[in-house]
Amino acid sequence: MRMRSLGAAMLSLVLLGGLAAWGARAPAAAAPPDPPARSYYVYVCAESEDEVALVRYGPGGAEVVKTITVGSYPNEIEGPHGINVDPDGRHWYVSIAHGVPFGSVHKYETGTDEWVADVTLGLFPATLDVSPATGLLYAVNFNLHGGMEPSSISAVEVETMVEVARIDTGIMPHGSRLSRDGTRHYSVNMMGGDLVELDALGFRIERRLPLGDGVQPTWVTTPTEAGLVYVTGNNVARVFEVDLRTWRILRTFETGAGPYNLDVTPDGATLVATYKNGDAVGFWDLAGGRERARVSTTRTIPHGVAITPDGEYAFVTLEGVGGDPGTVEVYHVPTAERVGAVDIGKQAGGIAFWKMEG
Repeated sequence: MRMRSLGAAMLSLVLLGGLAAWGARAPAAAAPPDPPARSYYVYVCAESEDEVALVRYGPGGAEVVKTITVGSYPNEIEGPHGINVDPDGRHWYVSIAHGVPFGSVHKYETGTDEWVADVTLGLFPATLDVSPATGLLYAVNFNLHGGMEPSSISAVEVETMVEVARIDTGIMPHGSRLSRDGTRHYSVNMMGGDLVELDALGFRIERRLPLGDGVQPTWVTTPTEAGLVYVTGNNVARVFEVDLRTWRILRTFETGAGPYNLDVTPDGATLVATYKNGDAVGFWDLAGGRERARVSTTRTIPHGVAITPDGEYAFVTLEGVGGDPGTVEVYHVPTAERVGAVDIGKQAGGIAFWKMEG
């Protein structure tokens, strides 16, 4: 039985605690959704297998289309952690958290899934995003090694896969997301308790927003069209709604134990949250500020979430424990009904939407 990767195991230990899980809420009664007429594709990391799975959900249900082995050392678990697809959909990028001594980001071609190039970054590179404005990739160096020290955000020129800047940010940065125009980058410092705005063109920190004493944030969403981001307070069982124009917290949602990753529908109406300590997925009505449904997951340790561009479906990863495989679940967002699931390699984590077809 293969052990979970050291970095992810340590992260889980850091994130343990918080309030007891709330009881699962059943979604409101609704007609079962029809099977989709089109197919949706996502790339998913299996951190304890050094694999990335290409998963499709379509008229025939959920299936693994392909499994791609990643990393440089076949005899070691290197831990693919963060993943994303560039704005033109031609390439995908995956962070390899455990390097010798540093981690790296690798570039692959979508469709063929052939390796293109890689670049060495900092200690434990984690989540990443690619700017439509600059064409640069921004990755946070989470740094689980040694004592807790301020770490950094790396900027990478993706044509040459060269690191062009490294910006000091804070302790254990995570949740790397860009504004819609690609000119601002947002991340959180898990052990610094703040939200950070980076000028993605000038490579400088513009603003910091403290989230409260002792708060350990783990994620920030892509900004909505209304200029809002949502941040998880993992250890305090809260999600914070932040107005980027005024740079202040507008609302705080009490979630129950362990909110970890978040995504928002393109219309800004629904927030989907994974509860890592609560083994559940929550669906929040943002207009009313209430959780309209909470669904228990089929395996333990929900991790990542990615919503399709049409707002119809949410793909959720479940790490599992021990010898369990990882799992990708598919939810119909309007009804909060689970409509599909498929197992992949151990410790399913980072997830990125690729394309809709049909």
